[in-house]
Amino acid sequence: MAPLLSIENLKVVLKDFGKNQTGIILRGINLVLNEGERLALVGESGCGKSMTALSVLNLLPQPPMEILSGEIRFKDKDLTRLRGEGWREIRGKEIGIVFQEPLTSLNPVIRVGEQIAEMIRNHSNISESTAQEKVLSLLNEVGLPDPERIARQYPHQLSGGMCQRVMIAMAISCGPSLLIADEPTTALDVTVQTQILDLLFQMTEQHRLAVLFITHDLRIVRNHADRVAILYAGQVVEEGRPDEIFSHPQHPYTEGLLEALPEFSHKGRPLFNIKGLVPSPFEKITGCCFASRCPRAKENCLLEEPELFEKSRGQWVRCFYPSGR
Repeated sequence: MAPLLSIENLKVVLKDFGKNQTGIILRGINLVLNEGERLALVGESGCGKSMTALSVLNLLPQPPMEILSGEIRFKDKDLTRLRGEGWREIRGKEIGIVFQEPLTSLNPVIRVGEQIAEMIRNHSNISESTAQEKVLSLLNEVGLPDPERIARQYPHQLSGGMCQRVMIAMAISCGPSLLIADEPTTALDVTVQTQILDLLFQMTEQHRLAVLFITHDLRIVRNHADRVAILYAGQVVEEGRPDEIFSHPQHPYTEGLLEALPEFSHKGRPLFNIKGLVPSPFEKITGCCFASRCPRAKENCLLEEPELFEKSRGQWVRCFYPSGR
């Protein structure tokens, strides 16, 4: 069976017209997501997680960004070739998305119920009254009390957590087969984050959705993902099942991320940090992207770019000197 979503050798560039420079945002991303599967993209800020998601939905700011090459196939359609009306059948209807900041994602001058109803009417031939009934059902499903009252309110009258529940309701309203969640708890209070995550994954199970989940929190990944792809400087440097990634990390960057996790058992010890910075998109890199920060780097790491290879069954790594663990 063909995968639901496949990304092959995706390269995205950033053009600085003022300085007449071209930088590389994604350096050949390869990912596969099957029906009903949860794939987490993990990495620090600037590694290309959100750019990968925005590329799938053709939401990159163009210019200054541009897909240079590669293929994005969804249900055997090449999304990089879609134009205009073709996207109307994909965005919202086939692929839903939950963004980082719900208050900036919702229209501030339209009642939230009407925003959900508009999404439903745009993708289905149903009456106004039926759409309104579905809105109330969705608001109830995502755990919002008194759906009739919530539907009449504007985004600024709701808390951040309530707005994110509205966004989840909107994302699943048209029955998509893929949900993209781009760090959906970043702007929320810590006490609300767990509730929203539990709701999000409960909805994906009930509606049998595949999920492309973007996060920098490895603990979320351990409990909610089927597979994990670690991104660094626009490349996948390691991919595998969460249990393998946590128990036997192979790439030195993955090892660093896990070492940097705060633990109660390490109370009083200084927190580990990965030395150096993520390279700029405009920085010319001839070898491994991580070589300048890597404790295992050797001369060939600075001159040659390693390929992603299967180190053990189902676990892939882009490194000349993977861990022996």
